[in-house]
Amino acid sequence: MVWLTFLLSSAILVAAAVKLAQYGYVIAVRTRLGGMFIGVLLLSGSTSLPEMLTMINSFKAQTPGLAAGNMFGINMFNMLLLAILDLLNQQARILRRVAMTHALTAALGSAMIGLSVFFILGDIHLQIGWMGMDSLVLILVYVAGIRLIQTNGQASATTIEVPVGKPVMPLWRALLGFAIATGVLVVITPWLVRSSNEIAEITGLGAGFIGTTLLATVTSLPETVAVVAAARIGAYDMAVGNLFGSNVFNMFALGVADLFYTPGRFLGDIDPTFALVAMLGLLLTNLALIGNLARVERRLAFVEADALLIMLLYFGGMLFLFLRGIG
Repeated sequence: MVWLTFLLSSAILVAAAVKLAQYGYVIAVRTRLGGMFIGVLLLSGSTSLPEMLTMINSFKAQTPGLAAGNMFGINMFNMLLLAILDLLNQQARILRRVAMTHALTAALGSAMIGLSVFFILGDIHLQIGWMGMDSLVLILVYVAGIRLIQTNGQASATTIEVPVGKPVMPLWRALLGFAIATGVLVVITPWLVRSSNEIAEITGLGAGFIGTTLLATVTSLPETVAVVAAARIGAYDMAVGNLFGSNVFNMFALGVADLFYTPGRFLGDIDPTFALVAMLGLLLTNLALIGNLARVERRLAFVEADALLIMLLYFGGMLFLFLRGIG
């Protein structure tokens, strides 16, 4: 029964994510804000809702390690998706085609991941009420960084043009559909979390490793489908912006999560060994950043060298975490 619940809720998540990508594309066209802006802010925030809800549910179950492993594991998985996009698009390099503004988003993600590692290892005992100052710093860095991305994106990112002869739905309908699809994610995520926890108990694996692998993969389904759907309709800015933006939003979510973690400082209660997961995500993000900036065109068989490195580091890192018994 648990596997049936898992598969059913995953299928609903996939359907909602496809709609998110479609409505996000229409919003980008109608508002002329551009795929970068929509991908980094609107789409990444909505498709990251399952991660946020997973954290809150894990607090109720008194397993903060599950939340930490999930968030840091998703950062790794998002960069793996960039490499997979390269495999799915043989005619064009995705990381070379998108606006250079994505380098700023990737750099912001790297900075916020690095900050979270510093705060976890530094164990800084400064609080306002039950909320740590380290969490407030993450929130402020996110707000300032998004403002910077928005300012630069308006100057450098291209808008998405309406294809000739292809009708586009009205903006109000796209906004309504986007809100409904987001609501579906909010409702269905607790089913996924419960079934994933039951599967973790059945398999006997630790909560930290389950959060980094299974739960991170499951809650990344919206990003996965939304990115593939966006790439298929040619909205490459929106696809890549969603992945880099998701990493930024995930670190922002770590700070916001402290509001719901009443026992004390959330980052202070995270096992320091989870810094290894965060560092792997940081390395993968920087590899993707190099792939975004580099002008080296070197394809090995059917995959680019930078995409191959990302895949090797991801799977090698997962093996390392399993052998290390993380969490």
